[in-house]
Amino acid sequence: MEGLRGMFKGKGKGKGKGASSSMATRAREITTQVPIEVKTSTWKWRGYSIRYQYCGSSGPALVLVHGFGANSDHWRKNLPVLAQSHRVFSIDLIGYGYSEKPNPCELGVDSFYTFETWGCQLNDFCKDVVGDKAFFICNSIGGLVGLQAAILEPQLCRGILLLNISLRMLHITKQPWFGRPLIKAFQNLLRNTELGKYFFKSVATPESVKNILCQCYYDTSQVTDELVQAILLPGLEPGAVDVFLEFICYSAGPLPEELLPQVKCPVLVAWGDKDPWEPIELGRAYGKFDTVEDFVVLPNVGHCPQDEAPHLVNPLVESFVARHANIEN
Repeated sequence: MEGLRGMFKGKGKGKGKGASSSMATRAREITTQVPIEVKTSTWKWRGYSIRYQYCGSSGPALVLVHGFGANSDHWRKNLPVLAQSHRVFSIDLIGYGYSEKPNPCELGVDSFYTFETWGCQLNDFCKDVVGDKAFFICNSIGGLVGLQAAILEPQLCRGILLLNISLRMLHITKQPWFGRPLIKAFQNLLRNTELGKYFFKSVATPESVKNILCQCYYDTSQVTDELVQAILLPGLEPGAVDVFLEFICYSAGPLPEELLPQVKCPVLVAWGDKDPWEPIELGRAYGKFDTVEDFVVLPNVGHCPQDEAPHLVNPLVESFVARHANIEN
């Protein structure tokens, strides 16, 4: 049921201030650079067509991983800027964006849209398309995808930047014991009756998408018609409703606090301090893990910093990558 909440509704380690200063300086620099063309392509993964975008011809490889209900277009303000000094890729996870959306009920498995599935997809993408190890830049549930991928094949990940990683507050283990049967019953109702499809139709409209985005963006002026269409249109494709219902009923799987201790590469956590879905007060705990080098507060920013405040995120990505680009995992 991850992601359902939003539809109804720094503590650092000595480097935070310096990071903020360098971010501001870099933000002024990038405004003078000429944007690089972003190209779109497809890749066959396990027989399924996967859409991705890419730009840049030199420098360390970056793979940008979107959150729930989003796609690679959510990185449109980051791709051409980061490509000035990196090879940058953004991927539509299977089931999202313009990647194929196989019906989980027809695959003969209990759960298909899981962090392990997406983690394997991300690693295979690095091997087949990127052709190199990469830094993972991840937002929301994309953060769990990046962490899972780094655990499965640590040699492929050079570092992870987590932007407002999903806390998975609706995970079954975070619910009181007496509420768990009710959650299971509600999930079965959504997945096995027409109620789920009716619910999906109610949120898959321009008005609903805009309202949801205005909840999680602190600066609502950034919720443009372009953004609404970028999120909405892939959700109207065949199969999108099945993916949506499967994932909002996915209350098992790993938690970020379980994955972080297993990661061997450097991790930087950044958090928009006005996120109503993943409160920064809870997010600060992730800055205390040994693997995490710093916890950076992004002031007056909501749940999707890469799109709402690219002037803060792009320099942060560049400084993180520059610190670790010459370090072999």
